[in-house]
Amino acid sequence: MVVKVAINGYGTIGKRVADAVDAQDDMEIVGVTKTRPSFGCDLAVRKGYPLYCTYDSKEKIAAFGPAGYDCKGGLSDLLSIADIVVDCSPGKVGAQNKDIYDKAGVRWIFQGGEKHAMTGMSYTSSGNHSENMNVRGTRVVSCNTTGLSRTLVPLLHACGSLSVECTMIRRAADPGDSSKGPINAIKPVLKVPSHHGPDVMTIRPEIDINSLAVAVPTTIMHVHAIVATLPKGHGMTTESVLELWSQQPRIVIMNGAETGITTTAEVMEFSRDIGRKWGDLHEIFVWEDGVKLDGDSLYYFQAIHQESDVIPENVDAIRALMGIEADWKTSVEKTDSAIAAYNGL
Repeated sequence: MVVKVAINGYGTIGKRVADAVDAQDDMEIVGVTKTRPSFGCDLAVRKGYPLYCTYDSKEKIAAFGPAGYDCKGGLSDLLSIADIVVDCSPGKVGAQNKDIYDKAGVRWIFQGGEKHAMTGMSYTSSGNHSENMNVRGTRVVSCNTTGLSRTLVPLLHACGSLSVECTMIRRAADPGDSSKGPINAIKPVLKVPSHHGPDVMTIRPEIDINSLAVAVPTTIMHVHAIVATLPKGHGMTTESVLELWSQQPRIVIMNGAETGITTTAEVMEFSRDIGRKWGDLHEIFVWEDGVKLDGDSLYYFQAIHQESDVIPENVDAIRALMGIEADWKTSVEKTDSAIAAYNGL
């Protein structure tokens, strides 16, 4: 079975998901959407992805032609040939789009900018792949929540319970975004707790977690400062925690003092040096020398590449919703190896 995948919103996340899907042998891109003619259309054309308009308006569709793009039609035309749509449109338009998808009879995947209450399901590969098998639709949680899930879910399985306090030190904007800030301030998120902790509980409600967040004037990564309280008699050590994480997919552990990778700038440079497309790092980066288990309290830092850690999760979510792979580790291995081969790595 080759799943026909539509991408609604060919931007920062959409273009990456499209390539990740294109790399797989059990799914294919049948089209991507743009709201209007723009430079982003050029990449879709070069990749050979059929281009559609986000809207069904004849006027908006016709605007692509004079700009030199062959627009195949509107969103409804694209949905008519798709099995599933990955919605990568800006947040807060999900409810409207969900109605469109349901009427078209396609399965759907939203991103973390939408609320769990709207989708009824949320997803991370390691957290709840099996619960998402054959469901109508889901939401791949945000980059931060995905990152938290990557390191906390293995701890939950190892210890049986967890209580977590964490602070999200968030980038202000993506590198290609010129409309956001702050540029000379540290901006606390005054809604307490921030959404990140509660969102983890939509994946694994057994994890008792609260979170705070601040935005800082950088564009390249988020950093998490995490304190996880393990249950009495957990039997873990700092070394066994690191060993546990080292056995998980999509986690990179490096010693800052030994490698010289002590900041997010160097993490991103490392990603470029190993040849990752767009300099992406799908993995969560954990500083080995920033991990310490003191009694029942586990302290650690991790870095999240906000543009890319959710990308492979979208591919795994497609397999779950379409019912074509029940084992999350098998899907992860298939996804990651295909992406690496696709990019010549």
